Amino acid sequence: MTFTIDNDNNITAHGTPAEAAAATATPFDSFSSQQELAELAEAWPAERLVAIWNSLPGVRPTKKFKDHKTAIRRIWERIQGLGTPEPRQPEQPTKARSERKPKGRARAAKGAPAKTKAAKKASPTKNAPKAKKAAKPQQAAAPREGSKTARVVEMLQRKNGATLSEIMKTMGWQKHTVRGFMAGAMKKAGFTVESFKPEGGERTYRINK
Repeated sequence: MTFTIDNDNNITAHGTPAEAAAATATPFDSFSSQQELAELAEAWPAERLVAIWNSLPGVRPTKKFKDHKTAIRRIWERIQGLGTPEPRQPEQPTKARSERKPKGRARAAKGAPAKTKAAKKASPTKNAPKAKKAAKPQQAAAPREGSKTARVVEMLQRKNGATLSEIMKTMGWQKHTVRGFMAGAMKKAGFTVESFKPEGGERTYRINK
């Protein structure tokens, strides 16, 4: 299980890191263990840990934690249920409904002609062209001026692209935040990002034109 947390402290559970990257469109941090969460939260102020805890469903709000270690342990234990599906309800109601269907069908038999007319009306062939229009290939929409995406796109559109450390410094992000942004937000925005590492150089990102 991989968890992601964004700048608004929203924590989401994903089956794999790839699913996390594909499902997230905003910059995020990821972690898969309590230790990774602890390393990630080293630079976080105590106020953010309190805000994260208070935003989790079903918890008793708190004003402060004893220490960072206690906060991390309690948050980690609490989010373990985020990826667990809710138990299914007994299927008795469903069966009861299915048993009622024959009666409904028997009554419908009397009004069969009326249903036939409705069926003819419900098959509009004029909608076909609309479906074709909706199938137009997606193009990369211009990001909002001044947004984080726009700033990253500007750096990546340069001839030599931008290095990982350059993006981190400019945006104030960590390494995994940059990687997640490239795999999530940039892909969803319609940009194809090339990642390469020159011999003896640093990991670099560039938009393929």
